[in-house]
Amino acid sequence: MKKFLILQSLFFIVLSGFAQEEKVQNLRLYDQKRFHFGFTVGLNTSDFYIRNSDIFFDTTKIKEVYGIENYQQPGFHLGPISNLRLGKYLDLRLLLNLTFIQRDLHYLLLKENQYGEEYFDTHVMKISSTFLQIPVLLKYKAERVNNYRWYVIAGVDPTLDLAAKKKIPIEEMPMIRLEQPDVYAEIGVGLDLYLPYFKFSPELKFGIGLTDVAVDDDTEYTGAMKYLKSKLIMLSFHFE
Repeated sequence: MKKFLILQSLFFIVLSGFAQEEKVQNLRLYDQKRFHFGFTVGLNTSDFYIRNSDIFFDTTKIKEVYGIENYQQPGFHLGPISNLRLGKYLDLRLLLNLTFIQRDLHYLLLKENQYGEEYFDTHVMKISSTFLQIPVLLKYKAERVNNYRWYVIAGVDPTLDLAAKKKIPIEEMPMIRLEQPDVYAEIGVGLDLYLPYFKFSPELKFGIGLTDVAVDDDTEYTGAMKYLKSKLIMLSFHFE
């Protein structure tokens, strides 16, 4: 994860240095258009924000689950872009992303063998999701310098998990279920690069889910959690 962020930071620093050179402007009238469209592809990483429940340390109710950790896994996303110009420095953007992610939950379990001796065991849940995302974002742009223009974005992202299951198959148990709908609050930064024939924009965006996505199944696996919220980091490459 740290390498991911370091490489992204170095990339933006190098591009910023190039932006100081005097160059002939490409696509001079591009920003005067009312509408424009494009597509995006990118990489992402996702995990959960877990809050322990009030009964987590009550051994009369939570007997097996001793701890919960989650681990990030890489994923990817793609989809179309539409952009509406609201003013010189402000745009309204609507995307339609298909996003593939995986998040791993590691449960540390306290068990007892046939001799009554306690021991620790680990159960790993690999939770795969396919998101249909419809982010609605405001894009605030800095002044254009040559063929470069920094921007920041923020907005909301209604999301539907197409891979969420209504029932877990017996062979996959124990496994928690996730709610299908969620809403993310998102914020990010990017750089518009005006090339001779199109605009290319690398963008780094952070999202936090606003709803509890864990479905209570009356087991210790969900009973140990007060809520389970999603987190998402997306490195996107826009072509418009």
